Amino acid sequence: MSDELIARLDPARHVLIAGPTASGKSALALRIAVEQGGAVVNADALQVWSCWRVLTARPSAADEAAAPHLLYGHVAPHRSYSVGDWLAEVAGLLAGGQRLIVTGGTGLYLTALTRGLAVIPPVPPEIRAQGDAWLAQPGGLAQMVAALDGRTREGLDLRNPARVQRAWEVLAATGRGLACWQAETPAPLIGGGDAARLVLNADRDRLAERIGRRFDAMLAQGAAEEVRAMIPAWHGAQQWTRAIGAAELKDYLQGRCSLDQARDRAVIATRQYAKSQRIWFRGRMRDWTAVPAQI
Repeated sequence: MSDELIARLDPARHVLIAGPTASGKSALALRIAVEQGGAVVNADALQVWSCWRVLTARPSAADEAAAPHLLYGHVAPHRSYSVGDWLAEVAGLLAGGQRLIVTGGTGLYLTALTRGLAVIPPVPPEIRAQGDAWLAQPGGLAQMVAALDGRTREGLDLRNPARVQRAWEVLAATGRGLACWQAETPAPLIGGGDAARLVLNADRDRLAERIGRRFDAMLAQGAAEEVRAMIPAWHGAQQWTRAIGAAELKDYLQGRCSLDQARDRAVIATRQYAKSQRIWFRGRMRDWTAVPAQI
């Protein structure tokens, strides 16, 4: 199927590839880049962090040697990084005139790329620190949700701490709800006619099995050692600490659970994340071309 798919792609147009975690997005993007040309661009919010190569299944050194890979592992853990930062970097790449093959599972990134993103003033560090501290308290997430304006609350994934905190920070910093800012969204960087837009559909059971195998491979490749190296820098709810498997392996390394327990919890969390990704894609990417995942 992928041979026919690639043959139908116009080498002059960008390609956008969405799909749940472990569905083969990176492999497809690499094939397109090698066979047709172009740079593979990361659209995964966890793969931007320099500290997580193994844990987030970033492309291997061999993959990076086979074709250009951009926006992977380029953000230091002490920095904050938002979808706005990512869009600004993609805009710079587009200005360079090269063909982009944008791939990742962060639906917010891909939706913002193709539908536009409201320009929101930056949040002062002290407000972000206040949000981090609040969210870390027992019941902090529910309290933060209650503090949001109703319009924003209605359209938000209230189970996602990062999204809730971002919405609260915007309200606290600007006095306007996130939904109000989003209503003033500018034109997208890549419109519907500027790219082939593909979303990978994976059989749920096969994907669940693949997620388990992939995490086992991560452990064999040194995921726990990656986490061990970052424990001295661990602080609160910083963005880089939210990588799936990081907190679970930290608990194992600090003696709070066994390795098997940490592994099982990380696999369950990854499967739940894949479910939330599929929900996002079905709800917001109905006009993308569905492609069977080769897994």
